Amino acid sequence: MQALRQFDLNLLIIFEALISECHVSRAAEKVFLSQSAMSHALNRLREYCDDPLLVRTANGLQATPRALEMLPEVRRALQLIDRTLAKPEAFDAARSNRVFTIACTDYFEAVIFPGLFARLQQTAPGVRINVEMITDASSREKLENRSVDLVVGVDASHRIPKHLVTEDWLSEHLVCLAGQQNSRISNQLSLQEYLDINHVVFFDQVGDTANPVDSWLQSQQLSRHHSVRTTNYMAAARIVAQTGAIATLPYQMARLFCDLLPVRIVTPPANMPVIDMQILHHPLFDNDPGLIWLRETIKQYDGYLTSA
Repeated sequence: MQALRQFDLNLLIIFEALISECHVSRAAEKVFLSQSAMSHALNRLREYCDDPLLVRTANGLQATPRALEMLPEVRRALQLIDRTLAKPEAFDAARSNRVFTIACTDYFEAVIFPGLFARLQQTAPGVRINVEMITDASSREKLENRSVDLVVGVDASHRIPKHLVTEDWLSEHLVCLAGQQNSRISNQLSLQEYLDINHVVFFDQVGDTANPVDSWLQSQQLSRHHSVRTTNYMAAARIVAQTGAIATLPYQMARLFCDLLPVRIVTPPANMPVIDMQILHHPLFDNDPGLIWLRETIKQYDGYLTSA
């Protein structure tokens, strides 16, 4: 490496042209230099290599044995540098066998992922997806050490590390879920009725930001009664199906549970906040063609959309 610090790497391109052509003028044209600049470069190469490199003979300039020995190695070095500096190849999803790991909420896993994966089976059959539960570690060290490629579904109200890249993903309005046999709850709740009911409260494991519903209530100096706190929407829905409690959750998730469990959707109090969800990735991998493809595929997928 010490020798390289004193060497102009541009001279490697000039060396390759000179020894390939064995002609100063043609070599100059090949690398877009004047003949005088090429002659000057040849003198620098001769001095550095301590070898004439090109020698005039009866048949014109001829490369020395030293120059011929160097030529294939110089060509390999130039090819390696060229490949190293070249832009990454476009990601070919149809041919790729890449494995991606996504850390996500169970909203993404239950509502979005099944239909998204079905589409990927058609457009990117060799691509494999690993899904794990979203945690604080997912959005910190795991993104940086690349054991997680993307974090999907983070509530935009959470405190996200400033160095991470956040992208808006989708917004969902919130509804309430009640058991079908829960006759004490009508199909629409006033704010006071909402406060008087026992709640199964969902919270995720990212950051320390309060649940958006609780933040909304606190802004009005109000609070609801947390009977149960859970990190899993399915657990919350099953509790609701068997008790008099309600859960507040995104509409598409509530709709899914209505197909699976004896529960029903109840209209929440007016002005209930909307939940905005984001996709996170690490800036170290901002230009990774595969991750760009995956992010865009997730953002463009609309198979989850069902009118309320």
